[in-house]
Amino acid sequence: MTGPYAAYILSAYGFSALAIIGLALWIGLDSRAQKRALADLEARGIRRRSARSDQTAPSSR
Repeated sequence: MTGPYAAYILSAYGFSALAIIGLALWIGLDSRAQKRALADLEARGIRRRSARSDQTAPSSR
């Protein structure tokens, strides 16, 4: 790819690739952190409120 705009186009592709790779890494690291936090909460006995079967939904009155 040679031409008057080659540097601009190649740098745009490079920046886009770096941004996508950075976002993928961020998502992966955040996923691991969230799984660790969830495992910690479950180990302490803290459960989701929606998982409780003994409560009923509040009435709309």
